[in-house]
Amino acid sequence: MKTLSLTLLAATAISSFTSQAAELDIKLTNLTQGVHFTPILITAHSGDTSLFEVATPASTALQTMAEGGNIAPLVDEATAANSDMVANPAEGLLAPAASTMASLTTTEGNDYLSLTAMLLPTNDGFVGLNSWKIPTEAGTYTIYLNGYDAGTEANDERVVEGSGALGVPGIPAAPGGNAGTGGSGVTSSESNTMVHIHPGNLGDDDLEAGISDLDNTVHRWLNPVAKLTVTVK
Repeated sequence: MKTLSLTLLAATAISSFTSQAAELDIKLTNLTQGVHFTPILITAHSGDTSLFEVATPASTALQTMAEGGNIAPLVDEATAANSDMVANPAEGLLAPAASTMASLTTTEGNDYLSLTAMLLPTNDGFVGLNSWKIPTEAGTYTIYLNGYDAGTEANDERVVEGSGALGVPGIPAAPGGNAGTGGSGVTSSESNTMVHIHPGNLGDDDLEAGISDLDNTVHRWLNPVAKLTVTVK
């Protein structure tokens, strides 16, 4: 009897860690005052892969997204890894205080949820969720998301046409139309070249000169930058 009990306990323990498919309803809310999110990528994946890792150099695919908002290379990587995904659920930019919804059906083994999108206007900032373990118990779960810095470009806070391309310094756009011009640049170098928590925009109050093209009453932000609500059915 004792041996049978131990066997049943072991079987129960193993089954509790068994991978299984899940049905998810996902809501993402932009918590910032004046920062937009570029097209969003949400993936459910195995523990062997991720969209990004803090304290490591950004991949070229992550850099492409963080500097220019292009998620296509990350989508290609997720497809190759057999991840389940929702790409661009907001069908474009997600404005400050706005929300977007998505439904995602995961396949067995894809037990981790990740999310990313560029923060505009920033040089290489992005909102991120890295490998959150999807609960097996049905319910609604809330996660607050931080803004990260890809570490691939100096945060000069200058709005420069064409700067969404790799290796071209500057912020590609300020979607709210409330940025300035003529900033000399907050900095020209990046001391931390690893993926890390973003220090936030500095901005200034001179939209015709100064050090930044960003408005310090509109574009400054603190973490968290987003609220993610996941309903596991």
